[in-house]
Parts: sequence; C-alpha cells; structure tokens
Amino acid sequence: MAAATSHQSVIDMVLAAGSVAKGVLVFLLLFSIISWAIMIFKWISFRRIRLANDDFNQIFMKNKSLDGIFNASKGMRGTSSIVRVFLSGYAEFESEFRASNTDIQMEENRRFFLEKIDGIARSMERATAQEVTILERYLFFLATAGSTAPFIGLFGTVWGIMESFRSIGLTASANIAVVAPGIAEALIATAAGLITAVPAVIGYNYFVQKTKVFGTEMDNFTLDFLSLIEKNFVKR
Repeated sequence: MAAATSHQSVIDMVLAAGSVAKGVLVFLLLFSIISWAIMIFKWISFRRIRLANDDFNQIFMKNKSLDGIFNASKGMRGTSSIVRVFLSGYAEFESEFRASNTDIQMEENRRFFLEKIDGIARSMERATAQEVTILERYLFFLATAGSTAPFIGLFGTVWGIMESFRSIGLTASANIAVVAPGIAEALIATAAGLITAVPAVIGYNYFVQKTKVFGTEMDNFTLDFLSLIEKNFVKR
C-alpha cells in the first residue's frame, strides 16, 4: 500500500508540474520509446543475422565447391551478411575468371590471377563496408539519446528550481513546505533523463561491439574465400 501511495504521489507531482517541465518529460518519454524500439529491432535483426551466418559458415566449411556453396546460399541472401559478401565476391569471380576462360593453372598466367584476385578482394571489401553501414543504421539515435537526455533532464531541473525560487519570492517565505514540492518536481526531470539515457548508452555500446564482431567475421571470410579460390584454381 505504501508503494502504491508513493507511486501515486510521483504521478501527482508530474501532473501538477508546469508546462515546461511537462514538455521536458514528454520529450524524454518519446526519446525512451524510440530508443527501446530501436534496441528491440536491432536485437531481433542481429540474432537473425547471427543464426544465418552460422548456418552459412557450416555450408562453407563442408562444401569446397564454389558452385555448390553458391547454390546452397541462394535462399539466405536476405538474412546473412556473410552470404551477401560471398555473393559479391562470387559475382566478381565469375566475371574475372570464367568469363575470360583463362587457364590460370598455367605458370605464365599466375600474374593474371594475382591481378584479378585484387579485384575480387576489393569487391568483397566494398560489400563488407555496405553491410557494416546497414548494421550501424539507427545506432546514432541511441548515441544521441544517451548523450543528450541527461542534459534535457537537467534543463527541466534547473527550470523547476527557478520556479521554486520564484515562488519563494512571491510568498516571501522560505518554509520547507513551500520549497520542497517544487524541488521534488524539478528532480523528477533529472531522474527521467537518466532513466532515458542509461539504457540507450548500454544498447549503443552493445550493438557497436556486435557490429565490430560481424565486421571482423566478414573480413576473415573474405580471406577464406580468396584462399579457397587459390586452392581450387591455382596449383603451385
């Protein structure tokens, strides 16, 4: 019962707050809702990508034929970031090697292979950069919410304290009963700013770290893909 009363008193203070304080709280509420929506969306997306990448890695490790890997990965393009990097490298491989019908097994064509493999690597690096950009999408809002929400809350607090001092001047009384309600209302804005900022900062750091992991995995896959081409098409 005591907890319910305390909770109700906070609601009463919010309802009794001035227009500026209410505006600050509404603004922070919108920040919080959008931040949580982004974090939930990102968590679902990253989990889907992780599962798809793991499935494709199993295919890649078990099947050493590029055509076999390509056929097995067709249905995974929409979910796996590594598949999209693979398809980019595979398309470049098709245009550089098979379209030219060059026998790169021959010693005199080794230089041709080394030149063309750079084109495949660059194509896969571009695809990796695009995937990282997609993974980072919307994270800027979490960073913005995490860095600005405390200051927005502080603005509401400062404004509320100013209003409390103005009330003291109007009533010509510094009684705690006069000052305390206004100070309490002001501090709610600071608390709201922190409640908005802390989850946003945690979510931002978490998803940035996950993005770096995905980026490293795509870079490593590029090296594995180029190594597979060399093993299959160049005999030393």
